[in-house]
Amino acid sequence: MNQQSVVEKIKNLIGKELGVSNWVVIDQKRINQFAECTDDHQWIHVDVEKAARGPFGKTIAHGYLTLSLISGMSYGVRFPFDMSDVQMMINYGLNKVRFLNPVPVNSRIRTRVVLAEIDEKTPGRVLLTYRHTIEIEGQDKPACVAETLGMLFLK
Repeated sequence: MNQQSVVEKIKNLIGKELGVSNWVVIDQKRINQFAECTDDHQWIHVDVEKAARGPFGKTIAHGYLTLSLISGMSYGVRFPFDMSDVQMMINYGLNKVRFLNPVPVNSRIRTRVVLAEIDEKTPGRVLLTYRHTIEIEGQDKPACVAETLGMLFLK
């Protein structure tokens, strides 16, 4: 398929939900590992006893931990276009991120992905803007809403 027809197919997806990832468990081990690799040892994340007496009643995930899982969770989303026409896709950055609700330890989260925008940069390179809503199982208010950018390199 030629590149222009691939782009047209993708344009038809703007504003549509591309899919929902599998659930991911946010346990204390994952939170502690994130604290270790980022040197962010704030007590609300890693001190189980103190956090039990704190405002959330238990430890919570780092906001940036939640954000960092978007990439991995996105692998569980099946894109509704033929990826055989794509050479590769890379992360290109973020537009807007909001942390709306803390993620308590032992929660399950997932991402709901909507294609928000497409921008043809050069022939064969297409910038996609995705809107991710990170849901917490059993809660109405999402943990995070983020716009991520992905650059598609077409064959």
